[in-house]
Amino acid sequence: MKQKRVFQITLAALAILLMILPFVVSINDLLTQAVEKFGWYMWIQNKIVPWEVRLIGVTVQPLGIDFIAHPDGFTANGTYAKISWNCIGWQSLLLFLVTLPFGLAGGYTLFSKTETVLIGLLGTFLLNLLRMTLTVIVLVVSRPLFAIVFHDYLAAIVTIIWLFAFWWFSYAFVLEEKAR
Repeated sequence: MKQKRVFQITLAALAILLMILPFVVSINDLLTQAVEKFGWYMWIQNKIVPWEVRLIGVTVQPLGIDFIAHPDGFTANGTYAKISWNCIGWQSLLLFLVTLPFGLAGGYTLFSKTETVLIGLLGTFLLNLLRMTLTVIVLVVSRPLFAIVFHDYLAAIVTIIWLFAFWWFSYAFVLEEKAR
């Protein structure tokens, strides 16, 4: 019953997300500009973004894509794209964190809960790396507009699919009931 509740919440989040997605995407730039005025994002922009850009390069170069990392973005096959703190997947992390209290509620062992959280964090990170890699691939094989649409719209849907798969896997193979 607890497991069913997590999937219901995730499905409800997907429905709400799909309803408000055009609005969220429309105001995302305004929200980004507002946050950037305060400078709170600078540590992420200066430390995390360059590291993730280099990781993207590691994933796309074996595919034959000419990739040059910059501190604030990259050039792929001659096309420059900026990556900001807002692109690295904090929304996916937030959605994952929102599901945790519901998914871990119940009589599971501390060890299995810890494993679940660590698998979820790693999976969410890898999902975002894959999402950014796919965005680079879309950018180099098509028009920049398609990469923007993929980045803005499909990323949210991919995150929800990931959460469904993650919780199914966790309930099936990771979470263990406490001995009574």
